[in-house]
Amino acid sequence: MSRFWKITLIVIAVVVLAIVGVRLLHKPAGKAAGKPAAGAKADGPEATPVPVTVVPVERQNVPVFLTALGTVQALNTVTVNPQVGGQLLSLDFQEGQPVKKGQVLAQIDPRTYQAALDQALAKKRQDEAQLSTAKSNLARSQDLAAKGYISKQDLDTLRNTSSQYQAAVASDAASIRDAQVQLAYTKVISPIDGLAGIRNVDPGNVVSASTAIVTLTQLHPIYVMFTLPEQNLDLVRGAAANDSSPLEVTALDRVDAHPIASGGVLKVIDNQIDTSTGTFRLKSEFANAGNELWPGQFVNVRLQVRTAMGALVIPAQAVQRGPDGDYVYQVQGDSTVKMQAVVVAGEVGDSHVMIGSGLKAGDRVVTEGQFRLKPGSKVNALKPGEVPAVPTQAELDKAKQDTKAGRRRH
Repeated sequence: MSRFWKITLIVIAVVVLAIVGVRLLHKPAGKAAGKPAAGAKADGPEATPVPVTVVPVERQNVPVFLTALGTVQALNTVTVNPQVGGQLLSLDFQEGQPVKKGQVLAQIDPRTYQAALDQALAKKRQDEAQLSTAKSNLARSQDLAAKGYISKQDLDTLRNTSSQYQAAVASDAASIRDAQVQLAYTKVISPIDGLAGIRNVDPGNVVSASTAIVTLTQLHPIYVMFTLPEQNLDLVRGAAANDSSPLEVTALDRVDAHPIASGGVLKVIDNQIDTSTGTFRLKSEFANAGNELWPGQFVNVRLQVRTAMGALVIPAQAVQRGPDGDYVYQVQGDSTVKMQAVVVAGEVGDSHVMIGSGLKAGDRVVTEGQFRLKPGSKVNALKPGEVPAVPTQAELDKAKQDTKAGRRRH
């Protein structure tokens, strides 16, 4: 058994040595086959310049904006309630239509209040007649008192009676005015120019002072309320104090952010900061001549706080996002590109951005074709809208020859 194990171990050792020898013999050949020949050049297509669109960095005067979410608020909102009770005879407005200040909106049955006015008028006439009699008696008594026919006490009584009837007539006049006011209240009058909403009651119902007939909203002008973070307070206050005219505000649609109302002005900066949200409120006013804004509507608000003079501007599509931040492909003098880190300071309209650092005026950046680039790539710089020239037959033949030569070298 011992001799058998010795022979087995010798056979295994021979097999292992044979395998190791075969590997050592083939390793240099493999490396030589996989490694390109020394001094071999890149393939022709890789050396071909990449056509890209290039634009220079420009200086512009750029308005600087703060943006926020705002709510449209009517200039005045009035809930119209009758000031006297009674049966509602008619409604004299159209729902959803404009009304004028002083326009009759509703009519309440006036008969009870007309009767009260007639009673007050009759009572005044009665007291005026009694006052006339008292004055006549007082005048006659004064003549008789001079002759000693009437005592002084009776004369004082007649004088006081005349004064009482004078006070009664004055009270009747006040009652008449009150009755006239109550009668006038049977016509419900619009207190403002505005837009009528949906009515809350129909004719024929008995209404009281707690019955809301309709709500009116005044739309011209109209307010837009919005909030900004507290860190913007000094910027807004400083801009409002330094500018001779009110700060300009634009209202944008919430869906696609296109302007729906312009020409607004900042009216009020609230006098306190909301401690729960860290924001402060602002009120802007718009003429709203075309009813672009509607009470309760949500809008995006853009407040212009200053204008950056001579700012560096490039198209927004030139800026790429990388793991270390924003960057652009900058074209060098030898028609190669490099990745240049930039700091975006803000948006300029819908298509451009303002650069805070990383570039200078006149630098050229790539706006189209970046996906084919890497640092050091050679490019064929084209102007916006320009297309690369069609290659000639000689250029095509040369490219084919370069490609074949590269394959033979490999």
